[in-house]
Amino acid sequence: MMLPFWAFLLAHLFSRLTGRRYPWQSFFVPACLGIMIHILGDLVTAYGLMLFSPFSTQRFSLPLVFVIDPWFTAIILAGLVLSTIFPAKRVYAVVSLIDVVAYVSFLWMLHKEAMQAGKAHAAEKMLDQQAVSVLPQPLSPFNQMVIILDGTELHVARINLRRNTLLKCTDSGNPLCYMAAAYRPLAMASWRSYRLHDNRSPEYAALSHEAWQQPILTPFRQFAQFPVLDGIDHTAQHVCVWFIDLRFQFPGLPPSFRYGVCREEGNAPWYLQRQRGAFWID
Repeated sequence: MMLPFWAFLLAHLFSRLTGRRYPWQSFFVPACLGIMIHILGDLVTAYGLMLFSPFSTQRFSLPLVFVIDPWFTAIILAGLVLSTIFPAKRVYAVVSLIDVVAYVSFLWMLHKEAMQAGKAHAAEKMLDQQAVSVLPQPLSPFNQMVIILDGTELHVARINLRRNTLLKCTDSGNPLCYMAAAYRPLAMASWRSYRLHDNRSPEYAALSHEAWQQPILTPFRQFAQFPVLDGIDHTAQHVCVWFIDLRFQFPGLPPSFRYGVCREEGNAPWYLQRQRGAFWID
């Protein structure tokens, strides 16, 4: 919503930097396109963006590209570098743009393929097929996480759409291999259930319900798309109920955006704690 305003300011800035040799109108459309490319780049990740900010904080996302995608980045960088070396030849920029669109279209096909797999599993388990979501995953565009929402329970499978056999890691100290092996062939998918509330006992169920509804957790509740309980630390002195968003949990890595609603025993007030994850977004 603020795109024209920011482009207007940038156009005037660029005009000043050139000593007003070019009027600001010459820079306005390129500035609009530059900002729009950034917006579209965020829109196709699982993180998404607040498209109508500052009038709305609602997030929008078309999760096709993992937030760190080497192929997506390489295509753009190649176009930028070649266009810098050969500024008079538009062909490099045009080819780069075509390649990016083709790659995103390819990711859209993989997204639909994973969605069909999720809907097939939902139908088999008599779950709502409209409650299926798919998130891109690291290391390979074929790695996908399928999520089926069932009330406050999530059924999750990490799959690789092209692998036919399980990946075995001979080097136990290789974290990348361990992460890649977590994405199993579709025919061997392992479905795991995550819950928002602890059902081990009535006490823990009530505790997780109370912690989740605390006002201090409101920003996280608004931000998280797939919130789940990540554990309860309970000692004689204090208790912490931890929540994460499955969008930012990856095999072998500490999850990003992990929040704990904590308090001392008794009627002490709740307070918020946060643990950092493995990615730069923390």
